[in-house]
Amino acid sequence: MKTRHFTNVAKLNEYMGLPAPEHPQLSILSIKSLVDAKTISCIDTPTAISNDFYNISLKKVISGEILYGRTKYDFTNGALIFTAPRQKVILKGVRMEATGTSITFHEDYIKGHAIRDRIKKYGFFSYSMNEALHLSPSEETMIESILANIEAEYHNNQDEFSKEIILAQLDTLLKYANRFYKRQFINRQEMSGQILDQFEREITSYFEDGKFETLGTPRVEDLAESLNLSSRYLSDSLKTETGKTAMEHIHLYLIDEAKNLLLTPKVTISETAYKLGFDSPQYFSRLFKKKVGQSPSEYRDQFRLN
Repeated sequence: MKTRHFTNVAKLNEYMGLPAPEHPQLSILSIKSLVDAKTISCIDTPTAISNDFYNISLKKVISGEILYGRTKYDFTNGALIFTAPRQKVILKGVRMEATGTSITFHEDYIKGHAIRDRIKKYGFFSYSMNEALHLSPSEETMIESILANIEAEYHNNQDEFSKEIILAQLDTLLKYANRFYKRQFINRQEMSGQILDQFEREITSYFEDGKFETLGTPRVEDLAESLNLSSRYLSDSLKTETGKTAMEHIHLYLIDEAKNLLLTPKVTISETAYKLGFDSPQYFSRLFKKKVGQSPSEYRDQFRLN
């Protein structure tokens, strides 16, 4: 399936059969207008697009599939969906309720504003196995109110204050979304615990298969892919459950195995480093000392003395 890439908001709207945007870098549409246009409400032919825009949509999908990256977007029960620039989105047989709002803005629209740096830290834009933000009724009412303010300002006669007002409201929306996502992760602690168990099994299997020595330290991206998760989603889940990122868990495993190898007779520090996938014993020693507070030789000597 060929992916159509768009660098111009107006061209994307034209391709989707939607009204022209009122701003060259910003488009705000009610889902009702999309339904009336008989486009997004019923997409039977698989459609793949990418662009240079951020999109935030409050909508309830009745049926069909939205693939973001390589995996299906979980939009069960509807709610907020986020996509980022240069991410492929595939729509298959999508049907949605005639309510909600969709905001599309070019990445250049937020340049020069504090929101540009903050938006890169919001994990919900970068998941390749994505999960919609499922809102409680009170949360949905709050988000709808902010979206209504943004839409009202967008349709107002735009002046020198319009952009700053819209960006301020957008910034508020994203901050609330971040709060609600944190709540969503906390409410999924049981699932996060399962992810931790699966992640640790993947690392153990990687080590037992000798891949540390032959392939080097595993990449978070590869381990996440084996769990059918994105690296960002994996790290967010582990961080919520344990306070440590995926890479920190890998380092913990490395240090634990290193301690065992260092206390194995006739295994040198260099051999330990190479068995654990390090390119040089020096780098291994630096990491070990940083995590343990002792050099490998000091750690080994301490146990020999005892």
